[in-house]
Amino acid sequence: MTVTTIKKPESKVKYSTPNTTSILKDSGLCQAKEYFRHKDVILFEGDTLNEYLFNREFIDLIVTSPPYNVGIQYNSHKDELTYEDYLEFSEKWFRNCYKWTKPQGRLILNIPLDKNKGGQRSVGADLTTIAQKVGWKYHSTIVWNEGNISRRTAWGSWLSASAPFVIAPVELIVVLYKDSWKKTTGSRVSDIKRQEFMDWTNGVWTFNGESGKRVGHPAPFPRELPHRAIKLFSFVRDVVFDPFCGSGTTLIESANNNRIGIGVEIDKHYCELAKNRILNETGTLNFEKETNKPKKPNNGVFPKTSQQKYSASGNR
Repeated sequence: MTVTTIKKPESKVKYSTPNTTSILKDSGLCQAKEYFRHKDVILFEGDTLNEYLFNREFIDLIVTSPPYNVGIQYNSHKDELTYEDYLEFSEKWFRNCYKWTKPQGRLILNIPLDKNKGGQRSVGADLTTIAQKVGWKYHSTIVWNEGNISRRTAWGSWLSASAPFVIAPVELIVVLYKDSWKKTTGSRVSDIKRQEFMDWTNGVWTFNGESGKRVGHPAPFPRELPHRAIKLFSFVRDVVFDPFCGSGTTLIESANNNRIGIGVEIDKHYCELAKNRILNETGTLNFEKETNKPKKPNNGVFPKTSQQKYSASGNR
């Protein structure tokens, strides 16, 4: 007797498998305190250096700008470590994020090209090397041309060949991935437009930086940076993570671009700042319209009932 198996036609829109969503539905995903939840965003008050902060792989895309170690006055982070301690700090959070990222996950890393304060250091090259040491694979580097040289104050030997300083008004956006560069999981729905794709796959991005005074944070990055990274490197409804959430910029762009945003911030003051920005810059729900919309797949991060609060763990 011959049994014929009839395969159902595959839908053009594919979402995460039930196994993936069941992993992310666990209310014990994060040990830290859930500080805030709004729409498709959760902000945790915790420390990314805590290797037990999350207990599984859940990240599709990381978009972050870690501390630069150039003496910025943060509330809860010493930004003037020795260079060796700074590299050790970087290796710890690289390793933790690697552990929490899915096999096809990606890391979009905004870091300095180099620095002169405290001695010339090839920061971009050193951090990229450490990331690869941890296990991240290198894909490419985008040069972010801020176009802002007005803040320059260090010239070295002025009008002399004795010891001039060469300073490039650019930053790096290093693109790394975990195991496989090609994405075959998730919704597989891209929302990037043709012209955006053509422009953003050019490895030089030109847009202005963000005003710390306007945002209320000493080192914010502009919304344009995570906006491009999210649309270019992730699918609709992917989980986007920022381990140094700061003023919440990555989470704002995650919510505004139909992704699930998860952020960690160690400082309670910056958690409150991020909360207020998210509320103000992601708009408010239109319940009449939302009721008529088909339900979106939640990728398992947001169960139907609210998760319980957790005690803070591993704060510095």
